[in-house]
Formats: sequence, C-alpha cells, structure tokens
Amino acid sequence: MSARRTVPPNRAPWRWAVAGVVLGLLAGVPAFAPAQWLAQGIGQASAGQVVLQDSRGSLWSGSARLTLSGGPGSPAAATLPGRLNWQLRPTLGGVELQLQSDCCLQKAWVWRLSPHWGGWQLQLSDSQSRWPAGLLVGLGTPWNTLEPQGQLALNTRALDLRWSEGRLQLSGSAQLDVQDLSSRLSTLRPLGSYRLAVRGEATPRLLLSTLKGSLKLSGEGQWVGNRLRFVGEAGAAPADLSALSNLLNIIGRREGARSIIKVG
Repeated sequence: MSARRTVPPNRAPWRWAVAGVVLGLLAGVPAFAPAQWLAQGIGQASAGQVVLQDSRGSLWSGSARLTLSGGPGSPAAATLPGRLNWQLRPTLGGVELQLQSDCCLQKAWVWRLSPHWGGWQLQLSDSQSRWPAGLLVGLGTPWNTLEPQGQLALNTRALDLRWSEGRLQLSGSAQLDVQDLSSRLSTLRPLGSYRLAVRGEATPRLLLSTLKGSLKLSGEGQWVGNRLRFVGEAGAAPADLSALSNLLNIIGRREGARSIIKVG
C-alpha cells in the first residue's frame, strides 16, 4: 500500500483559489473589464483544468465554451456543447454568479460565495441539470482511459458548502444519476445506471448505488477534514463477467469476480 500524502489543513482545493481570484477581481475592476480576465483567472487558479475558450462579453456578463482539461501538457480535453453564459455581481457579503447553458441547465443556476473568518461559504440554488458523461474525459486519468458515455443528471437541493480552518462542512444534498453508462473498455452497452448521493451531515457522506445494469457498483465514503475517503466495489453476474473483465481490472484492485475501489 502506498504511503498517504498529508495535505496541510490550511491548503484549500483549487476551487477555493478560484473564489479568491473572483473576489479579488471584483475589488477593483471597471465595468468594462473583458470576459477574458475571468477566463485567465479561472485557468490559472485551476492549473489549466478548467478553461473558458472563446470568451465574449465582459467580466460581469459574458459567455464562453467550457472545456475540462488534464492540465498543461495533457492531451485530454473535452468541451461542453454550446456556450456557458454567466452573470456576475457583487453582493453585500461577497459575490453572486448565475450560470446558464441551453444544453444542460433547465434554469439559471445561482452560486453565492462569501468569505468568513478562516474560510469561505458557497451556497447553491436548487437545480436540475443534465451533462454529457463524455465531458469527464477532459479530466484525464482515469476518465480518458474509461471514455465514459451517457448522461449525468445532477440535482442539488439546499446545498451549502463551508470551508473553515481546513475542514469541509456541508448541508443539504446533491444527487448525481449516471444514466445508461457505457465505456470503450467493454462491448456490453449500456453497462447500467448508477447514483451518487451526497448527504450533508456532521461528517458529509457519499453513497454509490446501482439503479440497473450488468455492472454492479456500490460503496460509501466520508469527508474527513478536506479529504474524501471512499470504499466500494464493482462486480458482475457470472454471465457477464467475460464482457466486463477488462473494465473490472481498471476500476480497482481485482479480487476474483469483483474489484475493490478505494479513494483516500
């Protein structure tokens, strides 16, 4: 077993760095600031993993083509179909961002970000959205190996994330249904449909379950400090084992007819 790398408690993930970039820009930019400023800030803060291409408009009201990338030097990249539109405005406590996308969002998705002592708070409006699973390929390993296809249906309700002194606190819920998933690593199509549910509790939990299909996935995880620790397994019925064997070898550590999945 490889040694675990300890993450300093005061090092926030890049998404919180993005928040700092946005708030810093708001402090002194003029009304005519170009959309390219936001694109550059997000690209730098995400180490090149989130790219706003062909940005148009202004920092406050603009649009771009959203691309996910494995980062500088990575060949992996995937672009959302259509354009992502945003409206950005300062509030008394921080900043409010409204996102719209004809391909994926039923209505505007509102994010409210505010600083507090020792961290940040991010509140997300209730939202239902659908995203192509192929967008994950842009994040690099292991997604560019799996090359997933299907639909991601995301539902958020009263979701509130608070980052304070190196710890993630979460209330509300988020549910991601992976519908009719398939992969280039298996001739069996589709593999099935699955659900990832995030529950806001004293220690936030992540639950993975199978809705239907030949590939069986299950697991449970918790956020401990700023790290996710997840244990799950993947398996298949005996009749489907041959068609899914290659995929099971990639997903996790193989133990007979199943694979063990561990994160963190």
